[in-house]
Amino acid sequence: MNSPLPPQTRQTTTWKDASTRTVDVAGTTLVYRRLGPATGVPLILLNHWGAVLDNFDPRIVDGLAATRPVIAVNYRGVGASGGEAPLTVAEMARDVIALIRALGLQPVDLLGFSLGGFVAQDIVLKAPELIRKLILTGTGPAGGAGIENVGRVSWPLIAKAMLTFRDPKFYLFFTSTANGRRAAKVFLARLKEREADRDKPVTIAAFRRQLKAIEAWGKQAPQDLGAIRNPVLVANGDHDIMVPSRNSVDLAQRLPNAELVLYDDAGHGGIFQHHEAFVHKALAFLDA
Repeated sequence: MNSPLPPQTRQTTTWKDASTRTVDVAGTTLVYRRLGPATGVPLILLNHWGAVLDNFDPRIVDGLAATRPVIAVNYRGVGASGGEAPLTVAEMARDVIALIRALGLQPVDLLGFSLGGFVAQDIVLKAPELIRKLILTGTGPAGGAGIENVGRVSWPLIAKAMLTFRDPKFYLFFTSTANGRRAAKVFLARLKEREADRDKPVTIAAFRRQLKAIEAWGKQAPQDLGAIRNPVLVANGDHDIMVPSRNSVDLAQRLPNAELVLYDDAGHGGIFQHHEAFVHKALAFLDA
C-alpha cells in the first residue's frame, strides 16, 4: 500500500472546487485558480481564444494536479480579469510573465493550448530564465500555415452552432466522425461540472480583440525557435481545422528538444478527446 503524501503536499481540492484568486499585475487585477500539492515546480495553464477559467478541462487539470501545483490563469480583459484584452500575443506574454513574478514563482512549466501555445512560445523567448519545460497543444508558430485564417474558418461553424443550439467547440474542436462527436458531447458536459463560483463569460469585445491578436500572430515573421533549448512536448489531433496540424509538425521540427504526439481521428481538441492518454504522457514528460 502506498503511503499518503505528507499534509503539506497532499492535494486538498479538485478543479470543480478550486477557489478563484486574484493578483495585481501592473495595476490590473488578474484572476487565477490554483490546486495540487503545495510543493513542486508549478505548471501554468494558458487557454484558447475566448476561453475563461471554466473552459479548462477538469479531467486534465485534476490529472496534472495529482502530482504538482497547477495554476490556471485568465488573460487581461477576459472573464473576471480586469483591464482590456490585448491585441497582440506579445502583450499577453508580458502579462503572464508579470503574473509569474508577482506570485513569486520560478521556475515554472507552461502548458499552452491554441492561443495559449502562442503565448507560451513568446514567454520562453522573452524570459527564458523563468521557464523549465513547455507543453504546446493545438497550436503553431508565428507565421504558421493557416493561422491567419482562424476567423475565416471559425465564423461559419460558430454560426452553425448558434443555429443548432450547440457550443461552437462541438464543431471547431472535434472531428465530424462518430468518435469525434461522442468526445465533443462528453467534453462539453465536463465543462459544466463546476456549479459554484463560475467565471464571468467572455465579452464580444474581448473575443474580437483576441481574434485580431491571433490573426496578427499568423501574419507575423517567424520567430527563432532554435533559441528555445527547453524540453518541449507538442501535442495535437491529426485533423485540426483551426490551427492546421502541420503546424504541430513544424514546431516539433524547428524546436531543438521537442517530442511530437498526434492523436488519431482527433481535431483541435485532441487532448480533450484523448485526455487520459494526454495526462499520462504530460506527467511522464514533466517528471523526466
